[in-house]
Amino acid sequence: MNLPAALLSTSIPGAPAPRRGKVRDVYEAGDDLLIVATDRISAFDYVLGTGIPDKGKVLTALSAFWFDLTATLVPNHVITVDVSKFPAPFNAHADMLAGRSMLVRRTRPVPIECVVRGYLVGSGWAEYKRTGQVCGITLPAGLREADRLPEPIFTPSTKAEAGHDINISEEEAGRLVGDALVRRLKELSLLVYTTGAAHAESRGIIVADTKFEFGLAGEPGREEVLLIDEVLTPDSSRFWPKDSYRPGGSQPSFDKQYVRDYLEQIKWNKQPPVPSLPDEVVVRTREKYLEALRRLSGRELA
Repeated sequence: MNLPAALLSTSIPGAPAPRRGKVRDVYEAGDDLLIVATDRISAFDYVLGTGIPDKGKVLTALSAFWFDLTATLVPNHVITVDVSKFPAPFNAHADMLAGRSMLVRRTRPVPIECVVRGYLVGSGWAEYKRTGQVCGITLPAGLREADRLPEPIFTPSTKAEAGHDINISEEEAGRLVGDALVRRLKELSLLVYTTGAAHAESRGIIVADTKFEFGLAGEPGREEVLLIDEVLTPDSSRFWPKDSYRPGGSQPSFDKQYVRDYLEQIKWNKQPPVPSLPDEVVVRTREKYLEALRRLSGRELA
């Protein structure tokens, strides 16, 4: 299979140098920001040596779909995904930016990750086995790995600039950003998750868990809470095929768990040097991302 080249970084002539995250390049665009989703992929807190072609376009297309679908539930930061409407010099670079970029409102990001779990998996499963709780929430005894929870739970975490995010309780989140704001974030997170999970399940995908980010815009004391960054993508969520769901162990997925499993298989010690991925893993991961886009949005990449 001849794959397109992966876009691992961007440089826009005439624009200031971007701030590079693990996956995204973020440019100053006057009062706003331009977010470009590259094809970089990260696992275990490191950007890997191999990109996944078109991954950034999938993340952008899915986020745009969900931002539009949930706009009546919570306002978001998207201004446009139409490159022709971007300010100069960005509007002259459609060949690089089309399909993988968003012009967004600038916000003050809230410094916590808003995680919602509908199923018991990952760090939540590990904590439950030790304590019977997840982020201070006591769960019924006898649950198995990947069991559906009685109801979705809000389990915030710290937002680490480097290294691992740390699960915290709702009370601890309140000490970081204020109790009233945490209550609002919890309400919005659960609303977006339940709406998105119901849509996904109708398309044959279980959203086991996900994380949201929010930002504040406007005058202090009268801030508006906006949904920002990405929404219900294979990078921010665990997607499982509904038809093969069997609680009691790990599940096949449409997300980057496939990459994590490969890295565990080769016994990488999760320290530099960072490994590259073989062609087989790149191809299969790309297929999983594209299938998630097709099922959830009913769209193909342009």
